[in-house]
Amino acid sequence: MTLNIRQNEIIDLLRDNSKVDVDELVARFDVTAQTVRRDLGDLCDRGLAMRTHGGARRVVSTSSRGYEERRLSYAVEKAAIGKQAAHLIPDNCSVFLNIGTTTEQVAKALTTHNDLTVISNNINVIQIFLTAQLRELVLVGGAVRKSDGAIVGNQAVEFIGRYKADFAVIGASSLDSDGSVLDFDDREVAVARAIIRNARIKVLVADISKFESDAPVRICDVSELDYVITDARPPDAFCAAAEAANTSIIIVNDTN
Repeated sequence: MTLNIRQNEIIDLLRDNSKVDVDELVARFDVTAQTVRRDLGDLCDRGLAMRTHGGARRVVSTSSRGYEERRLSYAVEKAAIGKQAAHLIPDNCSVFLNIGTTTEQVAKALTTHNDLTVISNNINVIQIFLTAQLRELVLVGGAVRKSDGAIVGNQAVEFIGRYKADFAVIGASSLDSDGSVLDFDDREVAVARAIIRNARIKVLVADISKFESDAPVRICDVSELDYVITDARPPDAFCAAAEAANTSIIIVNDTN
């Protein structure tokens, strides 16, 4: 079930202010306190906020958020990031795309390209490309994680090792200012690492909120990437690490 208009606005307020107060929301929306508490309760039950005395606060970890809810978060920014990533990728080449709501936006932007070979461990990406004019569409083999359609684990890693692609486009759940690119599931991370190892040009697509999330498993360092595409300037330390490694940071608001 999707969020209602008030709930979407509450999520935006939490991004900006980190916490919200019931009384302030009652005045803002001109509704009853019971209605506000119901909205907040729904958001908290879905892992999008955490209860506090008299209100709610932003969650810093995305590990418990449902995949559909993550699709809704920063949807406009993810679409812009996806289009920018597609600009880097020419026709007539091969591309890895891993699991993630932002890599799905890259897939949508690539559907008008010609003669691509697409290799993905993301069932959602495969579905996006089913009617596109591709040279070849390859679904990575292995165990399917039902929560999001990711194919993960050792079988997937071995499968990816059969290929060498021109481009790898990966997402991540968390970014650290020291340049670390992180995620929650070590099985998913193993696949992402295999994708990076077996690609010539490596592209990370991630909205700026990933700097607010903490994940424990390292995918790679920014120095191992060729491009980072995001929607706002990352922390100075991250930018410095990227510059030292000749990794290009592309900010979509600067290019659109």
